[in-house]
Amino acid sequence: MTSPLFRTKNVEQSILDTEEPEHALKKSLSALDLTVFGVGVIIGTGIFVLTGTVAKNNAGPAVALAFVVAGVVCALAALCYAEFASTVPVAGSAYTFSYASLGELPAWIIGWDLVLEFALGTAVVAVGWSGYIQSLMGNAGWEMPAYLGSREGSDVFGFDILAAGLVLVLTGILVLGMKLSARVTSIVVAIKVTVVLVVIIAGAFFITSSNYKPFIPESQPVEAGQSLDAPLIQLMFGWAPANFGVMGIFTAASVVFFAFIGFDIVATAAEETRNPQRDMPRGILGSLFICTALYVLVSIVVTGMQHYSELSVDAPLADAFKATGHPWFAGFISFGAAVGLTTVCMILLLGQTRVFFAMSRDGLLPRFFSRVHPRFKTPHRPTILLGVLIAVLAGFTPLNELAALVNIGTLFAFVIVAISVVILRRTRPDLPRSFRTPWVPFLPLVSVAASLWLMLNLPAETWVRFAIWMAIGIVVYFLYSRGHSRLAREGQTAAPGRSGRPGP
Repeated sequence: MTSPLFRTKNVEQSILDTEEPEHALKKSLSALDLTVFGVGVIIGTGIFVLTGTVAKNNAGPAVALAFVVAGVVCALAALCYAEFASTVPVAGSAYTFSYASLGELPAWIIGWDLVLEFALGTAVVAVGWSGYIQSLMGNAGWEMPAYLGSREGSDVFGFDILAAGLVLVLTGILVLGMKLSARVTSIVVAIKVTVVLVVIIAGAFFITSSNYKPFIPESQPVEAGQSLDAPLIQLMFGWAPANFGVMGIFTAASVVFFAFIGFDIVATAAEETRNPQRDMPRGILGSLFICTALYVLVSIVVTGMQHYSELSVDAPLADAFKATGHPWFAGFISFGAAVGLTTVCMILLLGQTRVFFAMSRDGLLPRFFSRVHPRFKTPHRPTILLGVLIAVLAGFTPLNELAALVNIGTLFAFVIVAISVVILRRTRPDLPRSFRTPWVPFLPLVSVAASLWLMLNLPAETWVRFAIWMAIGIVVYFLYSRGHSRLAREGQTAAPGRSGRPGP
């Protein structure tokens, strides 16, 4: 008999749970809405900052190739997400997928991981948004009191009121409904993409071809570190990556990969999509393709405007325009970044509330949070709870050192989803799949290897913090979730397809 820790919730039961009136989300999203959500969360400060920073430190003009490599790695994971999200159109993303294939304990672990990932991600982005807004206010001659503009502005009290206020406003929008959220996101994403396109087109007129020479600079070895700040792979094997050269492209890819984080959040909206079998693959893959193209174009422009060795680290794209005698673009870029971070913050918060909602509906978290609003059909209780907690987190807590946890959490989810695709193909070959990941199991295994490689390049300190959070999650599972699980209470077995309920 299978251990209760690995009892699975079969796909038919997961889909039936979405039809319970008190726990059913409103289906209102189209393929365009999903694509907009994907573009809205992927394009953030990375396109304005990371492109030039990585060009200067790691790859030179070949940073464009690094974005292509990172885009391919994400595409491997995206193909796995597309199959699962269209086959199991249920809120929860990687949590729901692993519950259907790996079992309850692995599902809890990945759900616990996603709660941390999205919470920290939302708070970090809100603080970044606050910084851009304060910069724009400073340009206009408006200064906020130090104790309300930064947690470190006063020895007595410091609270980032703009960051907290943004989270609370977005929480209200999410409570009012997904369609309203989609409309707000569409408007903001249109502004953000327009800014990016203007920067690309305008910057193209200031390109100097000599700045591309050499396109792939000569390789420079990096000395291996020995502290917890060093990548885990260095501490394990004494191996250090090289900057520049061909290997520098792959080093850069491990850095710029994090500019793509967010496309997986599209999968959390599967339950609220009108035709998930058709629209989920389009939304996931379409948003990833659009963002990869924009990243590559921006990197080509910024390295053509100014030689990579002269790019600034803090604001390379804005400073490149200053170097060509067009300083007003700096404010324009700051405006685009501030607008763009609004949607990033909202969609990260959206993703977290849907994972929390799905775990609550399964009994792994209190069922109180799984009831939807009678009018708006949104999970208002977890949205309000998490929104308030994250607002406080963004207002009070220094988050720079914790931001890397967002990255390791995302990569861990990629690994779980890729493995789950292979397992569900074997355990439930009968499931109707409108989209099928090609070359299974080869492609998912390549996705696992690529994600693990990037995880090994994260600092060892990040691994330690991640392990502590996972240990806390294990304790919570055994003290609460294991006994309150709906599968445990209903006495169901782990055998797929045996739920005691009719299939769809």
